Amino acid sequence: MSGLFALLPDAVITVAADSKNVILDRLAAQFAAVYGLDHKAVLARVAEREELGSTGFGRRIAIPHARMPGLGRPVAAFMRLESPVEFDSADGMPVDLVFGLLSPEGAGATHLHALAAISRMMRDERMREALMAAPGPEALYGLLSNVIDRDAA
Repeated sequence: MSGLFALLPDAVITVAADSKNVILDRLAAQFAAVYGLDHKAVLARVAEREELGSTGFGRRIAIPHARMPGLGRPVAAFMRLESPVEFDSADGMPVDLVFGLLSPEGAGATHLHALAAISRMMRDERMREALMAAPGPEALYGLLSNVIDRDAA
């Protein structure tokens, strides 16, 4: 997929959630199911990072992220929410797109480069509109992988 992080097709989903805690739990479950990680450990790390300050990026997007022991490279998961959810974002807006990132525990610059790439992609208003209009997970994955592969080239 990308030189910066892996995003597998099964890691891209549409979900219903009614709170920030449910979003983080669903994200941890997705990482666990797709990448073979421990759900509780992922949730603990993501929640711990969230306590430092909201990862609500603004513009209705959140980028929850954390470093995890045992990972060989950064991995990502993407969720489109069925309806907007309050996320304590800097701009006060609820979120409807969630792009999660987990990196190896010692991945300093690698983690930051992956976050920057995700941030650039999510700042593009046309991309955001396309993600919101996509009919399902396969179309979402197609949109994301096209941009990630293009930017990696």
